[in-house]
Amino acid sequence: MKFLTKTAIAATAAAGLYAAALSPRRGHPGWEELKKWRYAHRGLHNISEGRPENSLSAFHAAVERGFGAELDVHLIRDGSLAVVHDSDLSRVTGKYAIVEELTAPELKSYPLLGSGETIPLFEEVLDIFRGKAPLIVELKTRDKNHEALTHAVMERLSDYEGLYCVESFDPNVLMCLKSGYPDVIRGQLSENFLRSDPKSLSTATKVLMTNLLSTFLTKPDFIAYNCLDRQVFSLRAMKRLYGVHEVSWTIRDPELLKALEAEGVTPIFEGFVPE
Repeated sequence: MKFLTKTAIAATAAAGLYAAALSPRRGHPGWEELKKWRYAHRGLHNISEGRPENSLSAFHAAVERGFGAELDVHLIRDGSLAVVHDSDLSRVTGKYAIVEELTAPELKSYPLLGSGETIPLFEEVLDIFRGKAPLIVELKTRDKNHEALTHAVMERLSDYEGLYCVESFDPNVLMCLKSGYPDVIRGQLSENFLRSDPKSLSTATKVLMTNLLSTFLTKPDFIAYNCLDRQVFSLRAMKRLYGVHEVSWTIRDPELLKALEAEGVTPIFEGFVPE
């Protein structure tokens, strides 16, 4: 009986610690407006129509069709902010370079495939959305530059007139936002890393990030989770225990988008134009 009692106590304590580790920030009033929108993943891109991902034409198309947008931001060598998904530019430009090692003028030498456009700067994208539609701004860190990247992005956003939130896979970004910019709506990006299996992460890190176990430190306002993995237990527990806001990426099925919206999930979509 004593063994059973000790086991029950230990199990209860472990469950309590787990629940506490998943506790987000709640009640940020700005989410009420952000959740009203659908967000085009990297803009409303369509390469067959000459609009590459994360291009100015893709962002213009999103605004014109009444959508917000998700975009990716990197800090480059001269302190500028480039809007592109990959650090390695090979996939989107056909030419190898690490974007963090370039300057803003050098970006012009790497045109986006399928168009005459080049990689835009963050300020150029802000000008498109200013006062018109909201942005989900993803910060893409490299070589532990989370602090410099976060401060650079927030400097550009300091006088921005428009709705936005900031998200990242890197919990260090959320820690910077929490300490230095507490009024900003912040989100933790995640997926089942045990399934996707990125080689750059240790097994321990994959487990921690999959299960959102940095939440008690970062206190995100929302969780942006891969739609393929959204049944992971920790996300379901956060929704049940705390009513955490869920953003789902990347939705490529119109019926799935409607089903998720019916659950109150905010969608990031790609590959079609929602009705």
